[in-house]
Amino acid sequence: MSNSRKRHEALLYHAKPKPGKIAVVPTKKYATQHDLALAYSPGVAEPCLEIAKDKNNIYKYTSKGNLVAVISNGTAVLGLGDIGPEASKPVMEGKGLLFKIFADIDVFDIEVDATDVDKFIETVKAIAPTFGGINLEDIKAPEAFEIETRLKEELDIPVMHDDQHGTAIISAAALKNAIEITGKDITKLKIIVNGAGAAAISCTRLYLELGAVRENIIMCDSKGVIRKDRDNLTSQKAEFATHQDVNTLEEAMQNADVFIGLSTGNIVSPEMLLSMGKNPIVFAMANPVPEIEYDLAIATRDDIIMATGRSDHPNQVNNVLGFPFIFRGALDVRATKINEEMKLAAVHALADLAKKSVPEQVNIVYDEVSLNFGKEYIIPKPFDPRLIYEIPPAIAKAAMDSGVALEPISDWDAYREELMERSGSGSKEIRQIHNRAKRNKKRIVFAEADHLDVLKAAQRIQEEKLGLPILLGRKEVILELKEEIGFTADVPIFDPKTDEESERRDRFGVAYWESRQRKGRTLTEAKKLMRERNYFAAMMVNVGEADALITGYSRPYPTVIRPILESIQKDNGISKVAACNLMLTKQGPMFLADTTINLNPTAKDLVKISQMTSNLVKMFGMKPNVAMLSFSNFGSTKNESSQKIREAVSYIHRNFPNAVVDGEIQADFALNPEMLAKEFPFSKLNGKKVNVLIFPNLESANITYKLLKEMQGAESIGPVILGLSKAVHIVQLGASVDEMVNMAALACVDAQQREKK
Repeated sequence: MSNSRKRHEALLYHAKPKPGKIAVVPTKKYATQHDLALAYSPGVAEPCLEIAKDKNNIYKYTSKGNLVAVISNGTAVLGLGDIGPEASKPVMEGKGLLFKIFADIDVFDIEVDATDVDKFIETVKAIAPTFGGINLEDIKAPEAFEIETRLKEELDIPVMHDDQHGTAIISAAALKNAIEITGKDITKLKIIVNGAGAAAISCTRLYLELGAVRENIIMCDSKGVIRKDRDNLTSQKAEFATHQDVNTLEEAMQNADVFIGLSTGNIVSPEMLLSMGKNPIVFAMANPVPEIEYDLAIATRDDIIMATGRSDHPNQVNNVLGFPFIFRGALDVRATKINEEMKLAAVHALADLAKKSVPEQVNIVYDEVSLNFGKEYIIPKPFDPRLIYEIPPAIAKAAMDSGVALEPISDWDAYREELMERSGSGSKEIRQIHNRAKRNKKRIVFAEADHLDVLKAAQRIQEEKLGLPILLGRKEVILELKEEIGFTADVPIFDPKTDEESERRDRFGVAYWESRQRKGRTLTEAKKLMRERNYFAAMMVNVGEADALITGYSRPYPTVIRPILESIQKDNGISKVAACNLMLTKQGPMFLADTTINLNPTAKDLVKISQMTSNLVKMFGMKPNVAMLSFSNFGSTKNESSQKIREAVSYIHRNFPNAVVDGEIQADFALNPEMLAKEFPFSKLNGKKVNVLIFPNLESANITYKLLKEMQGAESIGPVILGLSKAVHIVQLGASVDEMVNMAALACVDAQQREKK
């Protein structure tokens, strides 16, 4: 992607359809005058009076207990430096977004126009009653140290400067595990820290808490080794000044056990790496370019344990592993501060989690057969679903044990259940699909690439490294549109109607005819059909010249699916294909089937649809809990529609007793655990979170998924075709660019799975 296009896309993302990345959303009813009278005057007076009697009631009657302020003065923003408070706002909004999607914590971002330490502290203290916690962000050193220290002393809510402590906590957990793997003694480690900013100072202090010895640590800044005889050292740098007779990073690294990089890219050479001791531990955490590239480091030393800040290599040191879950635990016990005990608890919890058996969902996301504790897995992955219910309890317990928790937790099982319900309100599934697609890129045919939005989707797939696009359509139009949108990558373009594709058309036509010659097709007809892009594209996949197909943008679904069904064989044991939409709802992912193909499926069809949908759910690393929906509950109404559902469920219960499937059941009972447990305690769905909805007919399924999409804003991936032998998928007429990108990424993952089979 060109720099100008990156800039344009980033600006467009932040500006449209509504400026910014976060918003305030009401949590109470507000439809009637009665609701508004409770929300504001006169009803609001009652909680005000209760809080006036006892300030602690603010946690009972307001959102303070789940509200964090992300505060900056813009003096040290990312790699941009001192750009001011207004310019820092997009970053603070982004941090708020991460808090919400990973730990369900609400955020107000606060940008303060104050570089004076006293003025900044005074401002934060003045607004602190609003918040349950303060996350300081992007404040330059050394002021950041004084600001955090004083605010922690003077406020009774948790305060943390994530730039310092986030990296420290994550890297300390990784270091602890790396030391264990190498069998070294932390008290004897020679540690080199390159960088002397807020993060480096905090990291080094935390390593001391783990047992590292100050005399064995050498810290470097842009001028070289920080020595005792250097002039004009800040108090923080002086804390780690050495007596050792070394001057340069190159000298310092000789025989070192650990290198911690929090500086700039490409400053460590292979020769410097070779000079380190046996089994070196190297954390090159400069972003986006590490101090030494991962591949170069691994090629230079086969005994190295390597970590970076990048997501495309093992052992990513990523702050998102820490701050959302640390604040979650602190808020949940109303901690008055985040202290050293809580930070160390986070270190140990993260280190211990990496040693536990990894859920299959994580293996699937990262395209691993089995992630196991070792040199390439010393720290949990950011997409690990266990983070939300493993890390906050450790923080909460440390707060309680250290005496800073005002509301201790007594029922830890109930607390973990509550945390699981806070699994994050973002599109994790989309991020997972994209992440998996990148790991083994597949060739994806876009059958309508001479349409602007389709070409934009193909461009995204190419530039984001989600797959290898193949473009079908009128070549001159595609080339013109490519130039218009700045799509400069050299990708294959085919126009099925042109003479230059005659050989391929003939070959595809013969292959198609051989499968259809007893179904009314002549060879002449077969070859003629190959001039139509959907037949041509389907045969590209069929003969192995592509791995997946995306089509459907410009034509009605029935028109598009016919060439697919004629060209692509069904999977073994499948008599009818079906379609499923993955809906990303506020309650989590929901798989709805059959949304586009079978008008009125029989009981036998419903069994197969349930099984195929369940296999799709498993592809995402989730366990399917299937509700077969009706207008009746468990025989309450005698009707042909409900009867076929009862027959399907009965068959599944007899032949697949371990499958979590039940019905017929009304949608509200399926989705409301309390209602279900009260009225139908015998149901297999009791105690399970339903994530698959099987509908009695296409009409109800199609209406439901489109209502969810348009009225509730649920993001949709699909319809995903189930039951074909190839990764072929049809988007809805007029699908958005994002929808096509997501479907293409899913098609890539689908092709990966078929390759494994």
